[in-house]
Amino acid sequence: MKNLILFLFIFLSSLSGLSAHSDDRTHYANPFVGTDFTGNTYPGAQMPFGMVQLSPDNLIGGWDRIAGYFYPDSTITGFSHTHLDGTGAGDMYDISFMPVTLPWKCDTKSEGERLPLGIYSTFSHEEEGATPGYYTVRLADYDINVTLTATPRCGIQHYVFPNDGKERVVILNLDRTMNWDRTTDCDLQQMDATNYRGYRFSDGWARNQRVYFATRFSQKPLKVEVDTLQKEDGGKGIIARFYFSTSPEDNELTVCTALSGTSIHGATRNLDAEAPTDDFALYVQQARTEWNLHLGVIETAETAQEGSAASMDAKEYETRTRKFYTALYHSMLAPTIYSDIDGSYLGPDGRIHRTEGVHYSTFSLWDTFRAAHPLLTLTNPDRVADMANSLIDFGVQNGRLPVWNMWASETDMMIGYHAVPVIVDAILKGFSGIDPQKALDICVQTARKRDYRSIGTYIDTGYVPTGTDDMGGNDDWSMSRTLEYAYDDWCIAQLAAFVGAEEVAREFYARSKNYENLFNTETGFLEPRNADGSFIVNFSPVAYGPHVCESNAWMYQWSVQHDVKGLCNLMGGRKKMTAKLDEFFTFTEEDASSRPLFSTGMIGQYAHGNEPSHHVAYLYNFVRQPAKCQRYVAQICRELYHDEPAGLCGNEDCGQTSAWFVMSAMGFYPVNPVGGIYEIGTPLLPRLTLHLENGQTFHIIAHGVDQTHFYVKNVKLNGKNYPYSTISDDVIQQGGTLELEMSATPCEPWY
Repeated sequence: MKNLILFLFIFLSSLSGLSAHSDDRTHYANPFVGTDFTGNTYPGAQMPFGMVQLSPDNLIGGWDRIAGYFYPDSTITGFSHTHLDGTGAGDMYDISFMPVTLPWKCDTKSEGERLPLGIYSTFSHEEEGATPGYYTVRLADYDINVTLTATPRCGIQHYVFPNDGKERVVILNLDRTMNWDRTTDCDLQQMDATNYRGYRFSDGWARNQRVYFATRFSQKPLKVEVDTLQKEDGGKGIIARFYFSTSPEDNELTVCTALSGTSIHGATRNLDAEAPTDDFALYVQQARTEWNLHLGVIETAETAQEGSAASMDAKEYETRTRKFYTALYHSMLAPTIYSDIDGSYLGPDGRIHRTEGVHYSTFSLWDTFRAAHPLLTLTNPDRVADMANSLIDFGVQNGRLPVWNMWASETDMMIGYHAVPVIVDAILKGFSGIDPQKALDICVQTARKRDYRSIGTYIDTGYVPTGTDDMGGNDDWSMSRTLEYAYDDWCIAQLAAFVGAEEVAREFYARSKNYENLFNTETGFLEPRNADGSFIVNFSPVAYGPHVCESNAWMYQWSVQHDVKGLCNLMGGRKKMTAKLDEFFTFTEEDASSRPLFSTGMIGQYAHGNEPSHHVAYLYNFVRQPAKCQRYVAQICRELYHDEPAGLCGNEDCGQTSAWFVMSAMGFYPVNPVGGIYEIGTPLLPRLTLHLENGQTFHIIAHGVDQTHFYVKNVKLNGKNYPYSTISDDVIQQGGTLELEMSATPCEPWY
């Protein structure tokens, strides 16, 4: 049996002459992390933030297979070009290819809610491998080796068929139904002997999604068979079969496919620009080089000893380094490029627009505003302005800022208007190319949209009352919406003050205090409130009810990132807030079996598997209990992230779960994602070097850090004692060295 894992690394190393050392970070990143348990990630090939996510599909629906692939499965039904990274709802799976030999295996039976697999192959994880930008597997039932790579807008597949005389066929399926996504119309056109064009339109989570493609085969098909399936609504589905030569010298086939959201011509231009030849090895090398550039923005020490932490054993250091680079890799998969090579893109208004930069899509903003976007301002600053402008332009074209958008569609998933903090943070950090007044105008327009999701009631009453029915389901999420709106309002106030719009700033500073209207002085909790001003009866902070979004009131108690001091005062001061935090991390309800699927990675009532809890451990810094912050951050890094397929304790959520780890591993985290102030926690590795866009470098050195030494005894900045619990983005951008002396026992605050 061929050892494809060994082949993978030998092949990759031979392409660029790089070995597994500090010049090549890709061997540390493991794309299979999160493909098991609840991570919902995919292992396939993608360039950083690429439009194409070329990855295998099992074609089985359900929560576990939202990314198309689930590690415990043993079948592959195709390799499609679009996937979502760790989301809680499913879509995509566009433009799927599957190589087979005759006779193929076909599953035609339904099992419960599972649809028939159709044509498929079994495979083994022993004959599968992946690194950033590269995926390989052997289709066991046909003895076909499949390898995948990508450019920003193209997917490149390479098939090696067996020389057994059997007919070789590649199936293009434009009629797939899986996880809320169904084909509504499609088309396939032959342009010449080896080039084909077409599109797939679909409805699902992304409504009226339009994906155009251009494909080139490295060989001329001997014949093509096309099955056309008529849809009830007038559209059609297409399944095409391309037959190729069975001669031994023709047993390798390369398939290059470009995508576009604008037109077939747009896809053709993307193909010509990014994949003009059939040289698969060239594209692998390009992907590997690009990923090394992106991962190399943060460098680790070569060994634990070199990083001045001789007490950390080599195995532990290797594990931590792999977890770090895997998380950094995952933080650079979304948002995704959506504009064509010439800057054209489809807007939510149905019109074609053009940008001078790059237009991005796939913004999981309820998740990613917390840490993923602040991290990108450090690791990918060249993309920040384009991402902010993409949100602004989408808002202008749509009449309001996006909540969760992809492929020109607003899904309206989740709550708040969290494009605001992403835009405001970019402007306040000084990123050029963003119009502050244009940004303020669309932010204010969105926040004053009275007929959208109870914003009018929120403005008039000062909170979203229970029982509102404008969320499209049984949940009103009223408490959560009030808190999310209040935070976004604070961000708008910051932007208004920056622009000099003093009256607007006063309006939104006042609105940002609306969280106070939910505080019940009798219980000490933020609670859902009825329209008549009363709090709900039989309130339980551990209950999962319709008024709190994917959480309970314990978890949302801390969602006042913009005014932690104000929340502390409401709770009765520092001692009482400390006691409440202690209880939060230690209290477990009697019947934990009733927890919903998004309450995973639990420490007491803290749920690391979902986003509302992500900043809470760092709140201990505000009450001068940093040792408790360090204890819980170290525990989360150690116990809730692993270098294995089931290595994530919750959904990856387009990079947020991994961004939390990257920020925390560096030793600081943005409790308030806007304004560039980071709370100091506990570094994971003995030495990290952040290479900044301005040419400066910022070093984080943790003297003596290991499995037991995670408490911070003393902090120095550039050789001088540093008497603060925070560090600002401005300080980091100047370059320098942050040194932390680590201890095995809790220490008094150094600040």
